[in-house]
Amino acid sequence: MNQTINGPTTERQRYVILDVLRGLALLGIAMANFPEFGLWTFLSSDAQAAMPTAEVDKVVWFMMFWFVDGKFYSVFSILFGIGFAIFLSRKGIGRFLRRMLILILIGLVHLLFVWNGDILLLYAVGGLLLSLFQRCSDRMLLIAAVLLIFLPVALDAYAEWQGIDMAAPLYAAWWRQAASSGITKENFASWLRDADNYGLMFEFLKQGSIERMWEFVSGHRLPKVLGLFIIGYLIARNRLYARIDELRPQFIKCLRLLLFFGLPTSFFYAWSATHNQLWGVTIHSLLYAVSVVPLSIAYMLGVCLWLKPFVWAKSAGRMALTCYIGQSLIGILLFYGVGMGWGTSFGLVYIEWTAIIAFFVEVLLCSLWLRCFHFGPLEWIWRMLTYGAWIRLRKVE
Repeated sequence: MNQTINGPTTERQRYVILDVLRGLALLGIAMANFPEFGLWTFLSSDAQAAMPTAEVDKVVWFMMFWFVDGKFYSVFSILFGIGFAIFLSRKGIGRFLRRMLILILIGLVHLLFVWNGDILLLYAVGGLLLSLFQRCSDRMLLIAAVLLIFLPVALDAYAEWQGIDMAAPLYAAWWRQAASSGITKENFASWLRDADNYGLMFEFLKQGSIERMWEFVSGHRLPKVLGLFIIGYLIARNRLYARIDELRPQFIKCLRLLLFFGLPTSFFYAWSATHNQLWGVTIHSLLYAVSVVPLSIAYMLGVCLWLKPFVWAKSAGRMALTCYIGQSLIGILLFYGVGMGWGTSFGLVYIEWTAIIAFFVEVLLCSLWLRCFHFGPLEWIWRMLTYGAWIRLRKVE
């Protein structure tokens, strides 16, 4: 049994590669989420087509599905799995469960009061389930991960064959709540842009929290996330992130194979996504499974093999929770009526540039913050609640 360490992880115990990967994942997550912050994804196809950047936006949208959609969220999920495994081995199951319960609380606050696109709640639930796999062999972990990643394909195939919608009750509940607030399909895209006070924004958040549950169920998000967590757990158990030089030849071969397979399958996934799933839900789900995971792991391998050009991202990776919540606050400030109210005003290409700029502003702020402090502000609070003790935040001169 691994000996547990009672205190929080020190800077000497951190692996820079994990911080870099986490930082780069945050960039991809910002690019994936900002079209929703900017309310572009809420617009009708006619409204999107009427924008001056419409033709460029079509290309950008396709490229997003080809290279970004699902990939960086999967990288982030694998990294969470790695982090969970490291924490479990060092601190023990009791403290790990407490940490997950606190993350559930953070996720609920984010979901209900800030932004309905929250992923932390799902991660916390997945983390609790991950603890059940502690004693599994590597072979069993690999089998479980593959089965969980492909389970949504089987569920979609069954639903399509039977002509049923497993998430229909949540969809109905979502629109009942929306109707009670006066939110309709006609004003859905403009509501947050026009909401000039938090009360109106909260009306949208109430129905949006149900919408998020519908997305989790209809998209079978929990098995996907748990499968990715298990992959991360397997990576951490074998300390692959600390054996880059030793395994470089194998990593290069694996990278080539994953790119050879993942790039074309992701192209077809992007084609399906941008053409209203023309081959059906099951094929779309299958394309997601066989494209997103291979490319996600390929991205991670590429960064591991050629780390130096990406080291600048490590400060954001060390403050991943703060940066993730911070992206929500930036999106609200820029695009909602309680802020600048720019939502629905810009085409996708400009929104993506905004996401990139916002991320680099976060990197700069994180770098400045970490000169004076050991942890990000939210990481600090999460740690103290986890350990039930005061932890020094400011660095000693």
